[in-house]
Amino acid sequence: MKRVPAFILLIALSFACSVSAKAQIFMGKDSARQAQNAAKKQQKASKKAAKKQRKTMKKYEKAQRRAAKKAQRNVAKKTQRRA
Repeated sequence: MKRVPAFILLIALSFACSVSAKAQIFMGKDSARQAQNAAKKQQKASKKAAKKQRKTMKKYEKAQRRAAKKAQRNVAKKTQRRA
């Protein structure tokens, strides 16, 4: 008689373990998907930051060219006035 409750307990425990194992496997796939999405978001943010930095550098270079051009014009005007 002691074997029957032990057998039922064993079946119940094995079922509970298999359910939790399936839940872990599901979470594993889900967490892999979440990791992929997080990596994708990180890559997108990185690209956006790089684009913003390129745009800022372009703006800075353009301002430098304009300043150099303006300085050159001023020098040319001063030399014309003296001559």
